[in-house]
Amino acid sequence: MRSVLAMGLALVLLGALGIGAVLVYQKISGAFGTPDWATSADGHEVQIEIKSGDTQAEIARTLKAAGIIASEKAFIEAGERNPDALRIQPGYYKMRTHMSAKDAILRLLDLKNRIVNGITIPEGLSSFRVFKLLAAKTGIPEADFKAAAEDPIALGVPDWWFNRTDDKKVAPSVEGFLFPDTYEFAPNATADAILRVMVNRFLTVTGSMNFAETVPAQLGGIAPYEALIVASLAQAEAGNADDFGKVARVAYNRVYKRIPDLTCACFQFDVTVNYSRELAGKDPKPSSGLTHDELTDPKNPYGRNAEGMIPTPINNPGKAALEGAMEPPKGDWYYFVATDKEGHSAFSETFEEFCQDNETAVKNKVLKQSSC
Repeated sequence: MRSVLAMGLALVLLGALGIGAVLVYQKISGAFGTPDWATSADGHEVQIEIKSGDTQAEIARTLKAAGIIASEKAFIEAGERNPDALRIQPGYYKMRTHMSAKDAILRLLDLKNRIVNGITIPEGLSSFRVFKLLAAKTGIPEADFKAAAEDPIALGVPDWWFNRTDDKKVAPSVEGFLFPDTYEFAPNATADAILRVMVNRFLTVTGSMNFAETVPAQLGGIAPYEALIVASLAQAEAGNADDFGKVARVAYNRVYKRIPDLTCACFQFDVTVNYSRELAGKDPKPSSGLTHDELTDPKNPYGRNAEGMIPTPINNPGKAALEGAMEPPKGDWYYFVATDKEGHSAFSETFEEFCQDNETAVKNKVLKQSSC
């Protein structure tokens, strides 16, 4: 009798344990197949990043690593049942741990769970103005961005980018490498991380253009860094995107193909002088507000009459300006002036033609008086 009773109790105990095991298993599977959570309120909020180009399997790995789903397989199977899973966008999301794969997909598709902090960096801003904008948008002190920018090579700019064809010894600068675009930075990103992202975007864009290879091949050995400088000048000087290439050609002609009409192999652009003011911590001025001494200071390497290529870019140019500097149209232009309200410029080979174009600009009320 005792043995029969003991065996009965053992069977009851095993049955209870079995039922408990089944209940626990069902909590994470919902069936006797692929492990999957049954979404409940015991999860806590986490942030995850879906990267551009992530596959369903890569998204599943990210969710599993964060404790959001019970298994990668459950997510992939849920995605097969919901074709909309292919529309999951890259970005940062607020998720919860211990979610069913089905609910995780629905949460990722609901854009109210996407952390949106898009920051647009316009084309042609100097690094100093970029830092101010980033500080205002992120709450990170402007000084942090300035400190992070002190070593552009540490931010990811390859050291060969600073090679030049002249003998000027210039300290590497981040100017020109902070690519203008709309970014979504990680919510906890540091100044260093943000600038790294922008530098990487520059390298990606110029890499896709074959900028570094095309420039010396098309422009007779000019260094990519010198073309980047010219792209920044075109970005600042061209009043219309159609003129980026022509402005770049003027810049190259003035430095590398000097003619007797010119008193120096120099750009004679006011925008370079204004950049030197920013370097000194001063605000830029309208051209009419710059004094003769400021414009022609012989000690200023960014002065109007400074010989040769200036030390660095003066802003961060966009793709169109980079394209214009990489493959400018052929032409013997040395002068240009805006002649209409849409910002189009007239380009000329001689000073006499330039003066005629100035008269046109005055007639069209683009200039108050001729520059000649």
